[in-house]
Amino acid sequence: MTSLLKVLSFAGLGLTVVPAFFVFAGTITWDTHALLMLVGTVLWFATSPFWMKHEVPGDSS
Repeated sequence: MTSLLKVLSFAGLGLTVVPAFFVFAGTITWDTHALLMLVGTVLWFATSPFWMKHEVPGDSS
């Protein structure tokens, strides 16, 4: 399950970075870019907290 969450998280992260290069190259429109960025952001924030758990040092509970 964690592996699937990681793949989905990094796919979301890719969707937030890659479309900017496509707009710069003139491959996609700004509206498509905005939609892909929104989907990527939601996907990243929906999946990453479940596998990126922060442990507090010295917490024995």
